[in-house]
Formats: sequence, C-alpha cells, structure tokens
Amino acid sequence: MKQSVFFLKYILLLILPILLFHSCIREEEFDNTPQGNFEALWKIIDEQYCFLDYKQIDWDAIRDKYQPLITPDMSNDGLFEVLGNMLAELKDGHVNLYSASNTARYWDWYLDYPRNYDESLVERYLGRDYRISSGLKYTILDDNIGYISYTSFSDGIGEGNLDETLSYLAACNGLIIDVRNNGGGNLTYSTRFAARFTNERVLTGYIQHKTGKGHSDFSEPEPIYVDPSDGVRWQKKAVVLTNRHSYSATNDFINAMRYMPNVTLLGDKSGGGSGLPFTSELPNGWIVRFSASPHLDADKQHIEFGIDPDIKMDMDTVAAYERQIDTLIEEARSLLQVKP
Repeated sequence: MKQSVFFLKYILLLILPILLFHSCIREEEFDNTPQGNFEALWKIIDEQYCFLDYKQIDWDAIRDKYQPLITPDMSNDGLFEVLGNMLAELKDGHVNLYSASNTARYWDWYLDYPRNYDESLVERYLGRDYRISSGLKYTILDDNIGYISYTSFSDGIGEGNLDETLSYLAACNGLIIDVRNNGGGNLTYSTRFAARFTNERVLTGYIQHKTGKGHSDFSEPEPIYVDPSDGVRWQKKAVVLTNRHSYSATNDFINAMRYMPNVTLLGDKSGGGSGLPFTSELPNGWIVRFSASPHLDADKQHIEFGIDPDIKMDMDTVAAYERQIDTLIEEARSLLQVKP
C-alpha cells in the first residue's frame, strides 16, 4: 500500500505541473502542408524535448539543414523520410514518429550493440517444470541458485505473486533476476519489485518536469524513494542481468536495484528511456512521442540514455551456439556461489 500511495504522489507531482503549463499556452496552429507539418514538428521538439542543451544539439542549425528539403508537392513518404531523418539527429532511441503506414525510429541506439540475449537459451535454463506467477517465470537451478525471468513490466505482478515467488526461492543461495529484453511497461510493478530488496527507505533518484518553452526550463528535482515492502523481502545476494533492450520502466527498475544492498548489475548498458512519455500530433495526424521528464539518479546524473552495469560483460556467442550455454547466466551463478 505504501508503494502504491508513493507512486501516485510521484505521478501527480510529475503530471500536474505539465497540465498547468499546457493549460496556459495557446498552441500555434500550422497548416496541413509539408511546410506546416515540418514547422509543427520542429517547434514541438524545440519546446518540449528535454535534452537539447544536455546533448549540446543546435536545433536551429538542424532546422536550417532540413527546411530546404521540404517542397510543396512532396509525397507523404518523402515528407516522412525527411522528418524521420531530422529526428534521428537527436540520436535518441526513444523518439518516434508514427504515421498510418510507418514508424520512424533511431535503431542505431540498439543495433550498434551486441544483443546479449537468446530466448532459446533462457528456455533451456528454465526447463519444463518452471513456475509462472503472473509475468514472472522462475525456477531453482541445479546449483541452488534461484532464477527469475521477467520480460515485460506490462505483465502485472501483485504483492501476492512476489510473496509466493520469493518464498519458494528463499532456500536458494542467491537470486538471478533476468530483465534482458524487457521493454518496460508499468512503473508501479518495477517499484513494487525493487521494494523487495531493501529493509529501509532508499533514495533512488530525482524527477524533473518542463515548466516553460526554453531548453533549460525545468522544475527543481523532486526526490524519488523506494520504501521497503511489507511482504517477503530478499535478504541474500542478487544479480540483475541487463542489455540494451532493457528500457523504460525496466530502466527505472535497474536504477533502483543498483542502490539496493547485495545487488550486482551484470551485462550491458541498459536502454534508458525512463522519463514520462510526451505525445503530440502534427496537422496531418502523425504522432511524435518522446520522453518528456528528465529522470536523474541519486547523484543527479541523467539515466535517460542508459545505466552502466557494475560488471560489463557481453554474452559469448560461440558458447551460446556451440555449447548451448548463456555465459551471462553462468557468470551470475559464479558470483552467487557461497564461498567455503
């Protein structure tokens, strides 16, 4: 209950100033023409995107670069390509433009890195007799290490699910939590899960929101805490496996877990994308979406662009395909073994 109340307060602190800010603005109207749609998109990013100054992007120069490519008679496909390329200048994997027929995205954010995940290998470790508790798949490996695979925070987990899962794994020497390829979902579930790994209140970061049109118009950072759960809490060592496809609510979970006692992050840098999403519509109906609220860690550093693990390690693809082992899981097992 404490987690739910805190989460609601956290969301209200984030949303109310945004709503008040937007209610005071009379939005400029643009024509549904190639030039009008270009200007609308440029203005949305200029006024609402949170990281132009942080990333030292000259957005005026970007406008000057792409504006000459806009012509009155250009096709929708041509316009979509130009607008998508303009957004790619942000080099942000969490900025998307949606039309009825396509989605513009910055795939280099993910594709320039090793995948570090093989679903078939995860299934091999789970075996056939693994348990399922809502979105959690879990088992006890043959060296008495608990293993949980959680592939989406959109799959709800209740307090009862976590009580039963952690009680079942309580006799294990350590616990692996695999959130690789978890694309996020509901922040309530990520906070609820993290609350099982601390016995005291933990400061995990700060949140800001836009307060004006300027690139640096932000509120003062509001602290974010994780309070210990009233349910079963894990008291032994744990390893969280991460990769570049761990983003959104999963990025929040990874950030929270790195401040928990006895927890080690292993794998690749996470995919980022922790801020509350902002969505706006162009005159032609296309939708642009991006993170609108800077999320900072406990040291007030941005986590929007990913979190480095404690131990950086890529999966050995030779071992994966020739020996059918996941070297990240094997390294986690080694870290969790009880030393004589």
